[in-house]
Order: sequence, then structure tokens, then C-alpha cells
Amino acid sequence: MKAEHYVGGVFRTDGEEFPLVDPVDGAESGAVPEATREVVDDAVRAGRAALDGAWGAATAEERAAALRRIADGIEARFEEFVDAEAGDTGKPRELAATVDIPRAIGNFRAYADLLYGRPERAYTTAVPGWSGGTGQALNYTVRRPLGVVAIISPWNLPLLLLTWKVAPALAAGNAVVAKPSEETPTTATLLAAVIHEAGLPPGTFNLVHGHGAGAAGEFLTGHPGVDAIAFTGESATGAAIMRNAAEHVTPLSFELGGKNPAIVFADADLDAAVAGTARSSFTHSGQICLCTERVYVERPVFDEFVAALGERARELAGYGPMISAAHRDKVLSYYRLAREEGATVVAGGGVPVFGDRRDAGFHVEPTVLTGLPESARTVREEIFGPVCHVAPFDTEEEALRLANDSPYGLAATVWTRDLSRAHRVAPRVETGIVWVNCWNLRDLRTPFGGVKASGIGREGGEYSLDFFSEPVNVCIQI
Repeated sequence: MKAEHYVGGVFRTDGEEFPLVDPVDGAESGAVPEATREVVDDAVRAGRAALDGAWGAATAEERAAALRRIADGIEARFEEFVDAEAGDTGKPRELAATVDIPRAIGNFRAYADLLYGRPERAYTTAVPGWSGGTGQALNYTVRRPLGVVAIISPWNLPLLLLTWKVAPALAAGNAVVAKPSEETPTTATLLAAVIHEAGLPPGTFNLVHGHGAGAAGEFLTGHPGVDAIAFTGESATGAAIMRNAAEHVTPLSFELGGKNPAIVFADADLDAAVAGTARSSFTHSGQICLCTERVYVERPVFDEFVAALGERARELAGYGPMISAAHRDKVLSYYRLAREEGATVVAGGGVPVFGDRRDAGFHVEPTVLTGLPESARTVREEIFGPVCHVAPFDTEEEALRLANDSPYGLAATVWTRDLSRAHRVAPRVETGIVWVNCWNLRDLRTPFGGVKASGIGREGGEYSLDFFSEPVNVCIQI
């Protein structure tokens, strides 16, 4: 499907086109229109009109029904979405079919259900000496939508992370202007088609394509008509958006980068820990914000763990390419840097040779490193590729100190059979999410987000609905 803007219920292709590139083989696979400032203005105005019209008047039941129609529409075009997601990102089709598209469908259904389960709070307040009435007041809280919200989603999980924000934003009654990554526009355009077919009022959901700085992303995040911004992406981009939004004091929800740790204790099921760490480090070629890049292993099992993880990395056929030539070059620059800093390359460290069209694409080898000090740039900086550095530790306190010594704080994993240790260690890891003996096991109702440079706020379940709505207290004298 050709990428198009969707503004006020109309598909359009305003703006100069730029090429869409297939990361598997580097070939040009399509073209994407670059939204002008005028297109973004039109989208924000369309959102405001929807709020002043039919969408603003829609009941919670009507919004929930709309979300279910969208979920049904994605499901009806499931294979088309899978093809588009795999085509844009280069990820294996199986990954898109088992994770990305099912979770996108689940996002809309989950928030439709949550609309019916939201409690309303009320308090009876005694007011001594109040003349008239009973000397009491009734306070109750209602929530109203923020207005027109900007949603900017990344290229690694394009549909999943877009719907992760669009679903609660619509559930809360907002109008949306979405901008996907310029590198992965196709499933967002398909989503616009599904929303169009679902019959949502024009302007309820708007889609603009384009780049970030000096382009559609900057036009949108600095727009005076935008009432809130939800963004997932790298921390530097989040900082730029904060600066752009500061003039209008626009509310923000950020899920940003990570340099995520894993802690493997000697009492862990080592086979499970190796398999889990291989998954958490190399899934989607490490291009998931939750992936593990720092692994700390208790010294008695360190050598065995490193050998087994290295073998796993060498056996991998790969989880797909890097998203672009530029990102491949960035990852390879860290592979070179690691060697310069003195790393031992246990596995990988280069570019695979396939002997077919993939050799023209943006692939790198899954890589396991050891031997670097904690001060090394390779250990400190987010790489966002299929790579992890493994280091030993001797005590529980040392493991926590190493894991927490990072400017990031998104996610962590802890591997241990000791239940007391798990409950003792997990709350002390300075991240927003801690998995014990698993990775990326998600319940949509739970809070999702990071601390430090990894984000602001929480998403998921009631947390997302709270961000996308404003509490209003009503006080009535009884």
C-alpha cells in the first residue's frame, strides 16, 4: 500500500516524495510524501473540528464500539498488515504475525473494555458551620479529553507502538494527529484505511508522514493547537521535543531509550537464563527498547554462561536487518569501538555473508562482548543493535550497583531460583520494569515506562487513560 496522509477523513499526497528503502536488500520499495507545515495545520484543525462535532459528542459506549470496529478491521486485513510490517522493518514475518499485529489488535480491544471498568470517585465532605443545607458537600471527579493529541511512533515496532498510544487516546475521547517514523509508514497508512472504513467521524484520527527535525515532526510537536504529545523514541529526540513543546507548556508522555541490564545469579536455571538472554539481546536484531545490552553474571557460572551465550549468537540466522544503512553503520561503529576499547569478541562483531540479495541489505552479526570496564562507551551508550556485553560480579550488592550505574532506566531482567532474592533485588533495580526469569512478558493493564533518561510518565491500562484525560472535580453543596 502506498503511504498517504490522512487528514479530515481524506487521503492525500501533498508534499515532495522521498524514497522508502527495503532494509533486507537496500532496494527502493516505494515513496513517501513529506508533510508540509500546511498539511500539519490542516490535520490539527481537522482534529479540533472533530472534537467540536460528532466525536466530541460521542459517548463512552460509542467510543468503545468504534475501537472494536478498528480491531475487527485490522484482524480482517491481518495478512496485509503482516506483509507491510515485515516489508517496512525487515523483521521476520513470523515475528510480525505473532507479536506486532496481534498486539495491535489487542490494544484496541483492551481499551474498549477498560472504558466500561473505570471507577468514578466521590467523597462526602463535612463542612461545620456552613449556613444552609446539611453542612455537607459532595465531591466527585469526572475526566475529560485533553483535546488534539500528537502521537509520534518509532520504526522498530511501528504498528504496535502506534496503536499502544492511539487506542487509549481515542478511548479517552481525544482527536489524534499521528506521525509514524519516515522509515516505516505503511502499516500506519493501513491503520488509517481501517479507521476510515470503521466510520469514525472525519478528523478523529489524522495521519501525517515525514521526517522529524525541521519537518513534520517539529511542525507537529511545536504546534500551538496540540494539547498533548506522546512519543516513543530515542532520548535525544525526546529532549528536542521537550524544547519544542516548552513554549506552549504542552503535556508530555515519553518512552525513551535504554541500556538495559540483566542480572544472572549462580542459582539460576542456566539454560533458561542463556536462552532468555539470547532472546532479550537479539530479538529483532536488538532493535527493541527493552533489549538487554548489559549482562552481569555471578562469577561461579560466568565462563559457562559466556560460552553458551556465544554459541547461541553464532547459531542465529539473524532476526532481520538493521532498519537503515545509517543505523547499520552506527552499530558497526560500536563494534569497532568495542575492539578499540579492549573488548574480547566472543561471537559476531561483523557483517554476515548470505550469498544472496541480503548481502546488499543492512545486516550485522549478533555479537557477544566481554572484558570492558564499566566506563567504556560501549558499555555506557545505547547501541540499539544485536549486541550485549557480559561482565562478572561477586555479590548481590555489586550486581545492583553495576545494574544501576547507568543514565538510563527502562527495563531489567533478573535470573534466580531464590524467591526471596527475587523479591529483594527486583524493587531495588532502578528501572520502570523488572522481569524475573522471563523477558518482555506484558500485561496491558500494568504500568510501562522508564526512569532517568528513559522516559517521563507511564503507559498501559489506566495509566494511559489518565494521561490522555484531565481530571475535573465537581463540588456540590448538599
